[in-house]
Amino acid sequence: MITKQIAIVGGGTAGWMAATLMANRWSKLGVNITLIESDKIGTIGVGEGSTPFLRQFFTTLDISEEQWMPECDATYKCGIAFPNWCNDDGPSSYFHPFYGEVDGPLVKDFFNNCQYRREGFDTPTLPDDYFVNAYLAFQNKSPKTKDSQSNGLDYGYHFDATKLGLFLAKHARTLGVKHVQDQVTQVKTNHTGIESIQTEKNGEFKADLFIDCSGLKGLLIQKALKEELVDYSAYLPNNRAVAIGTSLNDKGPIGGETLGSYTLSKGLNHGWMWSIPLQSRIGNGYVYSNNYMSAEQAETELRQELNEYDAKALHIEWNPGRITHHWKQNCLAVGLSQGFLEPLEAPMLNLVQQTCETFIEYYEKSELLSDKQQSFNNIINRLIDGTRDYLQAHYLLNSRADSQYWIDNRNNNYVSPALKALLLGWKNEGSFDAALASVSDNLVYGKTSWFCIFAGMEHFNLHHKGKLRLADKKHRQAQVRCHEMAIKFPMQVGS
Repeated sequence: MITKQIAIVGGGTAGWMAATLMANRWSKLGVNITLIESDKIGTIGVGEGSTPFLRQFFTTLDISEEQWMPECDATYKCGIAFPNWCNDDGPSSYFHPFYGEVDGPLVKDFFNNCQYRREGFDTPTLPDDYFVNAYLAFQNKSPKTKDSQSNGLDYGYHFDATKLGLFLAKHARTLGVKHVQDQVTQVKTNHTGIESIQTEKNGEFKADLFIDCSGLKGLLIQKALKEELVDYSAYLPNNRAVAIGTSLNDKGPIGGETLGSYTLSKGLNHGWMWSIPLQSRIGNGYVYSNNYMSAEQAETELRQELNEYDAKALHIEWNPGRITHHWKQNCLAVGLSQGFLEPLEAPMLNLVQQTCETFIEYYEKSELLSDKQQSFNNIINRLIDGTRDYLQAHYLLNSRADSQYWIDNRNNNYVSPALKALLLGWKNEGSFDAALASVSDNLVYGKTSWFCIFAGMEHFNLHHKGKLRLADKKHRQAQVRCHEMAIKFPMQVGS
């Protein structure tokens, strides 16, 4: 390997995830990795959720859940609940579960009943009834039994993002990563990209490869290398959030003597709120658009929802979008420096992980640099754009009419061709599998997720063919089976 020096600018979850993965792969090959982060810049540090992909990250590093979860305030996550995204005539809520092997026989009945419903029959299609994780979530149960087995279930995590960054920093140092706390004052460029960075206390740092984990400002990739952000505000409405933490003893949307095992994504007047249960507290936030309400109005509404008027509020701003060249010359952007969509469905940590893992794979290929970079950037852009489409589907499928925010988002005509094909394919009575296959190269979320969102948001034509006895029987069998499976799982409790 030609690279001998790697400099990572910025810490947090993104910086330390990149440092650990690269050191785990390359430190034994003589690669020196230095991470420079400013002690003057704090991380956002709200409660955060993950997809099941994070399990593979820790497996790669040979770190057990018993090692990292207690230190990061972490809990298990079975999926996401979506109350208040539909009007009074629709379902009060639906659940987007993490799908596992145990759901195999039941999910077929769910797919079949959705097909019958699309054809006009009155069949039960609420996703909650067909997935074991939904039953665990609403009983605050862990997706793992006492013998540490998940019994064919998939799951993610909730965790304190700041504490996860600190844990990964500690592990990275054991792998030989050098940690420098300093402020970057200047970035020098040349024909190869970044030549060096100048710091306040430690002087100049040179490297063969620079990793930009500097957050939304994109110190290296955007400011120094002039990579522009592609604006996605036409697709996604939200560009602001306010976060407020509450204690486990509070009478919040998730709480009680046991810890919740799902993320709450509840529709509010001009956006939605998250509620994420950690071992010692609950992370809450309101995601909204400043085109419909002010920061003060958002904070007031969230405080009323939480019945919390004393805790500190943290306000966050962003412009939804992404850059085009994530790997540009000798610089790789990871995390918020790549852009940001929004917190819905917790996609951004997965983007960090996929970016790092894919980069390591492509960096080691014996191909022309320009070819590797083009292939890599195409993969990451498809990942972000596919995620964007799934997030936008939530807003397009809402049926609320109580505020202009929800009406405007439902009537938004700025939709990608791939998402248009899925919307049309679901509306037609033919096989939805054909619609999924037609845009498979653009999809990030799988068949189960798309069925769950369309069915969960009640996006069906009116019934006109009556009920089906077999569909009702399969529905009852699924409910019984999920209930029987859920009995063997324990309650999720704190450490």
